[in-house]
Amino acid sequence: MSARPGIRAAQYGFTLAAVLALGYCAVVWVDARLYQAREARQFHGETQLKNRSSPPKVSTALSIPVEGDLVGRLEIPRIGVSVMVVEGTEDGDLKRAVGHIPGTALPGASSNVGIAGHRDTFFRPLRSIHRDDAITLRTLQGAFRYRVVSTKVVRPEDVQVLYPNGRDTLTLVTCFPFDYVGSAPMRFIVRAERSPQT
Repeated sequence: MSARPGIRAAQYGFTLAAVLALGYCAVVWVDARLYQAREARQFHGETQLKNRSSPPKVSTALSIPVEGDLVGRLEIPRIGVSVMVVEGTEDGDLKRAVGHIPGTALPGASSNVGIAGHRDTFFRPLRSIHRDDAITLRTLQGAFRYRVVSTKVVRPEDVQVLYPNGRDTLTLVTCFPFDYVGSAPMRFIVRAERSPQT
């Protein structure tokens, strides 16, 4: 008989913990969606203003962004990805967006542009990506179009996937396996090459 109050207290405790965990997840999800919507509106407005005030030629020069700055928008239409890209890969950056990996080329440069995202949020659809899928990286300097050439799984320490390789390349990085619970042990890499006309 005396065990029942203890069991009931444990049930209340577990229920409260579950409600708090769900509440936290909901707050993070809503914050990310609001951030994405706000940054998308701002990016669209700045793009429209630039298009009205600039001559038709497009400069590929991009000023060096600082941590948290908006870099642009990444779009992979076939798998439904349209997400804002910020500078940096700190946890706070990746909760709200995907992040340009510092030290890799900036969009428009003739080198390897690296972008990272969480597998359980914005980059979850990468599990369905295929060779030849189109990827567009839009910035205020223009739209840069890529085509997927390969995917592979590597260890976290295999950072050579981000090294310059003599081509205009976009490398997307997320954790793997996609359904792993906890800190995933591997990295899923998408390699795309820039289309000649962009």
